[in-house]
Amino acid sequence: EEVTVLERERERESRQKRERERERGSRQKRERERERERAKERQSEKREAKEQQHLRGKGGLNRTSARVKTTHCDRMTLAAYRDKVKELPLVSLLCSCLNSRVSDKPQYKAEDVVDLNWCVIKEVEVIELNKRASGQAFEVILKPPSFDGVPEFNSAMPQRKDPSLEEIQKKLEAAEERRKCQEAELLKHLAEKREHEREVIQKAFEENNNFIKMAKEKLEQKMETNKENREALLAAMLERLQEKDKHAEEVRKNKEMKEEACR
Repeated sequence: EEVTVLERERERESRQKRERERERGSRQKRERERERERAKERQSEKREAKEQQHLRGKGGLNRTSARVKTTHCDRMTLAAYRDKVKELPLVSLLCSCLNSRVSDKPQYKAEDVVDLNWCVIKEVEVIELNKRASGQAFEVILKPPSFDGVPEFNSAMPQRKDPSLEEIQKKLEAAEERRKCQEAELLKHLAEKREHEREVIQKAFEENNNFIKMAKEKLEQKMETNKENREALLAAMLERLQEKDKHAEEVRKNKEMKEEACR
């Protein structure tokens, strides 16, 4: 009986544990789905904001001058700059090619360097070529950029010095120190993790022992109560049997006395 009670208690505990794990898994799954939906909403909002910015940029293209800026690089070749200018929405909307009149202007080599932070497009000239009922053709002439007040970059930029042996040695020592610090932090983290696992295992072992002890005490108490009840029941039955025997003896004596009186 003690073994069966312990097994039932363990089965009940394991069933409750499985139910809790199932509920935790379903809760985590719902949270992941909510996070996925939030990420989709954020992506859709970003996409709509980009489209609005693009439409705003298309709406504000009628300007006579524009300053070209870049965030990825400050210097590029003239050919790359020309390709960049061709990608402007004004050019893509109004015409499909550039006129050969640009060749009358001073020619620049493709290897020439253009600083986009200093370069300014001062004027964009639009010439009407042909106008028909079916449509209208335009010619867009981009005047060459001006470089007024551009400083000399070769003289302004400092020359890079070759590192000396001492600097290289210092850098190697600093890298070695960083590696040692990282290894020490990793070992410390692993030791803390092992200590935590040991504490968890010890706590689980103690809880299991306490559960077994409490179940055993409850079982012993229940068995003691059953024993006392059984003894009390047996004593009551014996008392009733003794009373019956006594009553039967009295009846027998009374019967014998009546028979003797009749004689």
